Amino acid sequence: MANQAELNQLLDDIQQDINGLLGVSVVDLETGMALASRSAAPNFDLEAASAYNSEMVKAKTKTIRVLNIQSELEDMLLTLGDQLHLIKMIDAGTFIYVAATRDGMNLALLRSAVNRAAKKLS
Repeated sequence: MANQAELNQLLDDIQQDINGLLGVSVVDLETGMALASRSAAPNFDLEAASAYNSEMVKAKTKTIRVLNIQSELEDMLLTLGDQLHLIKMIDAGTFIYVAATRDGMNLALLRSAVNRAAKKLS
């Protein structure tokens, strides 16, 4: 796993590349706790979002296992009327969670920015 300086750099890179960022966090899947986070919107509860998204990842991982799918989860995308949410797995126990408004952002740009930042941790 990356050290704190690397996680902070990842957050900086994502924040710089994503217009309309609401929040970004690197989350421990087991505990749901953010290892590093950056909120750009005061009314966006990034800690709660990180925790609930860890439960969503656990449920999807269980579904993959029950269905005997031989691939690993790479990312999950959630689209809302005015927001985009992306969960990108870093490894089996850690993921990046990003939420952004749809103003000036699209799925391809969001995914590209997160993938680019995540590759720097590899």
